[in-house]
Amino acid sequence: MATLVARELRIGEVVGNAHLFDFKREVRVDEDAIRAKVERLFALLAERHADYLLVGGIALLSYVEGRNTEDIDLLLAPETLARLPELEVTGRRADFASATFGGLDVDLLLTSNLFFEHVRHRHATVRPFAEREIPCATPAGLFLLKLYALPSLYRQGRMPRAALYEADLLALLVAFPLPKEALLEELAPFVPATDFVELTKLVGEISERIEGRRFG
Repeated sequence: MATLVARELRIGEVVGNAHLFDFKREVRVDEDAIRAKVERLFALLAERHADYLLVGGIALLSYVEGRNTEDIDLLLAPETLARLPELEVTGRRADFASATFGGLDVDLLLTSNLFFEHVRHRHATVRPFAEREIPCATPAGLFLLKLYALPSLYRQGRMPRAALYEADLLALLVAFPLPKEALLEELAPFVPATDFVELTKLVGEISERIEGRRFG
């Protein structure tokens, strides 16, 4: 069983490795430059007293083994984003935005979405990374965010991405004794009833797979 003792990741190394092994890229990256940009990004967030959480793949990697990711995912308030002109917004859709910071890809979940604000308020901690201590979603918060995203992925037909998110849910449930029923109850007010039914079934199926692996 995993504990909440941090796997001391170096975020710049995770992002640099993901870039390095992305063979679709025609231009090779400078890993030292990526590390420096990552350190500067989180230093800037601290300097501006940004109210944010690290979420997504890098946050997940601080708790469980997983895949590398090129993106840095942040959950933050729109007013905080306004204080960070260095984050160049390249696209925005509802409560999501994409941005770059000196060439780094940064995906943003904005707390104008009431569910994201709920996660920020209820499921935040501070994790020690190699660069510095960073505000980060808890395992329960990551579990909720993955569940919340799945219906949209299914509707868009993004099945490979949905399969990755399902694998992330399984990894979290294997590693931590998360209160599944209580977390589903938390999620219920923020999703349509039909989606909630299907997500409840999915969590049950993943739990059955885990039990089968343990006792089969």
